[in-house]
Amino acid sequence: MISISILISIIYLSLILAFIFGMNKSKVVKNKNTVPKNRFSIIIPFRNEAHNLPNLLNSLSVLNYPSELFEILLVNDDSQDNFKPIIAAFKKQNPLLNLRLLQNNRITNSPKKEAINTAINLSNFEWIVTTDADCLVPKLWLKLFNQFIEDENPVFISAPVKFSTQNSWLFHFQNLNFTSLMGSTIGGFGIGNPFMCNGANLCYHKKTFLELNGFEGNDNIASGDDIFLMEKMMKAYPKKVKFLKSDENIVETNAENTGKLFINQQIRWASKSASYKSFFAKYVGIVMFLENLTILVLGILAILFPEFWIYAILIFTLKIIVDFMLITQTSIFFKNTKSLKYYLPISLLYPFFIVFTGFLTTFKNYDWKGRSFKK
Repeated sequence: MISISILISIIYLSLILAFIFGMNKSKVVKNKNTVPKNRFSIIIPFRNEAHNLPNLLNSLSVLNYPSELFEILLVNDDSQDNFKPIIAAFKKQNPLLNLRLLQNNRITNSPKKEAINTAINLSNFEWIVTTDADCLVPKLWLKLFNQFIEDENPVFISAPVKFSTQNSWLFHFQNLNFTSLMGSTIGGFGIGNPFMCNGANLCYHKKTFLELNGFEGNDNIASGDDIFLMEKMMKAYPKKVKFLKSDENIVETNAENTGKLFINQQIRWASKSASYKSFFAKYVGIVMFLENLTILVLGILAILFPEFWIYAILIFTLKIIVDFMLITQTSIFFKNTKSLKYYLPISLLYPFFIVFTGFLTTFKNYDWKGRSFKK
């Protein structure tokens, strides 16, 4: 048992240290005021988001990019709330913006992918940009994408996402968890092994999307419009899938309001992992789960057999040190460090959370936007 625990921990620590190295290796991109050239179709699927649409639309209205070089495609996915007056009022107040409201064409078990497909088929421009209805986009969003396209010649761009700051225990738990995911995401790109991205801030070449038949092959899975597409792009164009690490290109989104919604979100995110094509993505998930399970098992053994205390304390201490290094580095990049003071107590709960959600993912279905989905 001890030998296995030490081996798992060495693998885990090596992985997190690799992400820290990758995070450092990734260069921060600053706005150089590159001449706007590329044209973007911004696609935003939504369902029952009337409470979030005003803030999203306001952030889109102040984008620092020529209005003739981008369009906004809002895709309604069977919303039951009163969203139409909000969009109508926004269009009236911003007549120069090219905004269209589309209706989702439901065929498969994946409404979000279908909504994006619907919009892409009706889009006019060469680059697709996606975000979510509960997000705020930065003023230089498209300028940074345009600059990165000109400098790097990518076909797929993943970009950073962070939570809008709140002040509750649940928020700080979610924020530290999400920050670690973003640090691992950036670190993965930095070491040449991308394995995660976030659909709230993506940009990809429309022609390449169509060439690779888009989401075909995983449209039976409700979520995963981001990672499955990235895997396709990686397989076809491994040198052209890149991360735009810029603090001027960060999209903000909301943390969940209740513990139940948070757990449900984690189950949804984890449920698609079994369908990943990337060996490295599966490897990371397994190592993360085993490390947290190891800490719980050692803790139980230490209570029953005192000779296990030294191993339990050593392994857990090393874990929280390297995790803190990655999370701190990422928090500084995001200028979002308030949750760090809660790191120690949250780190004590984290192994229970990971193991609990891991087992729930195996047995429990999940809800998303008022619909139930089977894994």
